[in-house]
Amino acid sequence: MTFVLFRRRARPDTISALYGTIVAQARMQCFYRDYAVADTVNGRFDLIVLHLALVLERLAAEPALKGLAQALFDRFWQDMDDNLRQMGVGDLSVPRRMRDLGEAYYGRLRAYRAALTGAACDAALAEALARNVYSGRRTDAARRLAAYVRAAVGELAAQAAEALARGAVRFPDPRAVALPAC
Repeated sequence: MTFVLFRRRARPDTISALYGTIVAQARMQCFYRDYAVADTVNGRFDLIVLHLALVLERLAAEPALKGLAQALFDRFWQDMDDNLRQMGVGDLSVPRRMRDLGEAYYGRLRAYRAALTGAACDAALAEALARNVYSGRRTDAARRLAAYVRAAVGELAAQAAEALARGAVRFPDPRAVALPAC
């Protein structure tokens, strides 16, 4: 069973399962209803990036899953390219739009990494989320989303590398996360 970890290339069905779970979690209606994330292209992008970043950070903690992380990352960018084209962005504009998305992705990734290295109950993560997901508005929703992200980090850390290598990833139920007291 551990041989799955040592494959040179991730199987397409494994990548599809991981990416599908990330997208499904990011599209849960409670994020848009209860967490007040804007139900727009940008809001959906922000939640997909957030969940993808969390999974990629977990995969990075396992050296044997480096190839899986790269394949998942590549799948995300292929999806972004496909979505731009489906939305009617012309072939000549796609590279510029992809560069803009890349800058947005890496900016968010840096902010989330820095915020997640802080204390378990701090304002840094809520501030990063408020800036990136809520367009700078400081809200209780950003604090609640920060609590969800902390719960997701814990849930992902508890998952076995073998399960991740098979494409099985779990996130906490966002409906069960309450606004933190601190």
